[in-house]
Amino acid sequence: MTFSEATLARFAREVAKYPADQKPSAVMACLAIVQHEQGHVSTAAEDAIAAVLGMAPIAVHEVTTFYNMYNQQPVGKFKLNVCTNLPCALRSGDKALQHLCKRLGVEPYGTTPDGRFTVQPSECLGACADAPVMLVNDREMLSFMDDERLDELVDMLRDADLASGGSRDGP
Repeated sequence: MTFSEATLARFAREVAKYPADQKPSAVMACLAIVQHEQGHVSTAAEDAIAAVLGMAPIAVHEVTTFYNMYNQQPVGKFKLNVCTNLPCALRSGDKALQHLCKRLGVEPYGTTPDGRFTVQPSECLGACADAPVMLVNDREMLSFMDDERLDELVDMLRDADLASGGSRDGP
């Protein structure tokens, strides 16, 4: 896989933030750039990032697989990560994940047939007192997500997608 000149320029701006002998320090930023441009980070993209940064491909893969903010396969327009770590699980995090999966007709890590929603369990999001918590598209954290709030979220996201020209098929 080869990256565009624009992507390589973005990588170079990230690499420049570190000492010359510390190019691998930009790995997370480079992964984020690729994900933003392509929607996920493929194995081929990991290998190409490794070549740019002078890293072993397995070292890039270790970063990609350690953090659940990097998608290793295509995901829906709305990625819904529900914390199922112990504190959230004790306060219905598992139930929230099950409710979303049932509502959307998917298994954990599944994507709706219309490509609109992907539901994933998540490790700790650092808001245990607000459990159950979730993260939408790796950017917006939501707290106290009971069944009613989860249903409202799904409806709101679906309606916003429809208003912007999305398909009517799906949940």
